[in-house]
Amino acid sequence: MPFTQFTNLDFDQIKTQIKDYLRANSNFTDFDFEGSNFSVLIDTLAYNTYINAFNANLAVNESFFDGATVRENVVSLARNIGYIPRSRSAAKANVTFSVPTTTSSGFITLQAGLVCIGRQDNTSYRFSIPEDVTAAVVNGAAQFGSATAPIQIYQGSLLSRQFLVDKSIDQRFILDNPNIDTSTITVYVKGINDTGLGREYSKIDNILNINKNSEIFLIQEVQDERYELLFGDGYFGKELENNAVITVRYIITDGDSGNGPSVFDFQGNFVDQSNIRVIPTASVPVTTIQKAMNGGEIENVSSIKYFAPRLYSAQYRAVTSRDYEAIIASIYPNTESVAVVGGEELSPPQFGTVQISIKPKNGTYISDFDKQNILNKIKQYSIAGINQKIVDLKVLYVELDSYIYYNNAQVTNVDDLRTNVIDSLTKYSQDVDMNRFGGRFKYSKALQLIDRVDTAITSNITKVKIRRDMKALINQFAQYELCFGNKFHVNVNGFNIKSTGFTIAGESSTVYLTDAPEITAGGNRVSNTTAASQVFLSRPESVSATKGILSLVKYDSNGNRVVVAKEAGTVDYVKGEVLLNTLNITSTEKPNNIIEIQAYPESNDVVGLKDLYLSFSVPNSSINMVKDVIASGEDISGVSFTRDYYTSSYSNGALERK
Repeated sequence: MPFTQFTNLDFDQIKTQIKDYLRANSNFTDFDFEGSNFSVLIDTLAYNTYINAFNANLAVNESFFDGATVRENVVSLARNIGYIPRSRSAAKANVTFSVPTTTSSGFITLQAGLVCIGRQDNTSYRFSIPEDVTAAVVNGAAQFGSATAPIQIYQGSLLSRQFLVDKSIDQRFILDNPNIDTSTITVYVKGINDTGLGREYSKIDNILNINKNSEIFLIQEVQDERYELLFGDGYFGKELENNAVITVRYIITDGDSGNGPSVFDFQGNFVDQSNIRVIPTASVPVTTIQKAMNGGEIENVSSIKYFAPRLYSAQYRAVTSRDYEAIIASIYPNTESVAVVGGEELSPPQFGTVQISIKPKNGTYISDFDKQNILNKIKQYSIAGINQKIVDLKVLYVELDSYIYYNNAQVTNVDDLRTNVIDSLTKYSQDVDMNRFGGRFKYSKALQLIDRVDTAITSNITKVKIRRDMKALINQFAQYELCFGNKFHVNVNGFNIKSTGFTIAGESSTVYLTDAPEITAGGNRVSNTTAASQVFLSRPESVSATKGILSLVKYDSNGNRVVVAKEAGTVDYVKGEVLLNTLNITSTEKPNNIIEIQAYPESNDVVGLKDLYLSFSVPNSSINMVKDVIASGEDISGVSFTRDYYTSSYSNGALERK
């Protein structure tokens, strides 16, 4: 029987198989003519078979985590292993303000709800607090927050919802708004004998360490990105009383669009100890300690499918690096990537320590306030005796210095061609191999991308540069260490290390960081005054430069280089390490106290270390378009084709990083 290919789901294949089946049966005729009635019936049967097969296949796929694509199904499967997808998260700002008042009360309370209006790009955003905040009145003013302990405000509006418990029906407590930041949910249950809002219930993620009297609730996502509250049943958690009143407060937010505001206008309300409204005697200026940040959208399907199994395998304890990766992503939604290094892997080893580095979705660094919050939350998952330490992100930037030859006869607009090259490289910079810890830049792939942008491009000569940003401690004596994690290319004439400008105590001129290799021949150090060409010509097989001396250099009024500090540090070309001796840096050319330090890698394929975040920086790359005079026919001798600065040689006597 020919009709046996049940795995074929294509309409035409199904139709062909039906015809093959009928062809083997002499009782049926006229089925092979497209205009016949029988042919229409075959089309209908094939279409119906196709739809049924598609739906059956879809249903089976949606039953498994790997194959599911519909959000509700993915959420349901994640729920089976105890994973709660992240909700929208409100952007948070840290502020302080002083309230002038004539009230005789010893305290005034800032009421929960609207506090400030923040502005960003001609758009206003509401900022609220989920709970009341009280401050003492001292000398006619109440100070809310300080530089070290500010008031945290949330982008969004505070809403309230009440439910009446009715045990005569199968009742569900569902919050209808999909824009809730679930971290701001507070629940109060007022029983028959309770006053006010009642007793506050605690939100939990699992049912460990609870009993029948525990006043707890859980949250789960249901249809249409809404959230349901679950309470105890008398065995695991306290059972709700009939006719009890549930009050739920929460903040609805705009998510990541609320990031950015740093200027706020105060809009809050105050009451005194007698719950009488207090009106400030003057305007209330708001001081911003940290601008609004860390707002995020609801967790997408791909993220749920990635993190749910990992959090399940962690079983609410942080032991392996994967455990930390999953747990940190759940407690800090703004996480893009996490690197965890055990103390035994550090140099020198720090046993009993776990070093954590986090790349946030927005920006490069996370604030000290967020660091402390993450550490506080992760303690409940950690093993006793293990100390966690969050260090600033270490980014290894890869930049290109590219000269791209093009046939002028095939190009209408050179600027458009350059733009297309940049767009192609930008797309490559978003590859999964990069923008992550332990990422890898592949040189040959970048060259191919450039050559394939347009047929007018005849070739390209591209150099690779690597960069680390050193954050200077202004007006402080400090030592600095930067690890690039890649072997440096060594030019024996020096200038392998370049930096942007900065100033140091006792020197008014801008100085730059550079190096001079310690050349050895036959195991003996060679004086730096010895001509490098003589050294290499005499004993090329035994000459090496594995280390170098860092110097600080400036320019005099005639443009000549002047050494300010001959031995300011060391460089290890093999390990790719730069060590600066004690310096008092007073200012930097780059904003945010940053000094950019550049080197050339020995290999054009650049690899990030386990704790080194690799980023291909296209905006900081140099893309130069060069007319190919041979291809265009303007010059056939090749004399005008080559320039020293077009070659792939690393020999470059420039001092400062441009």
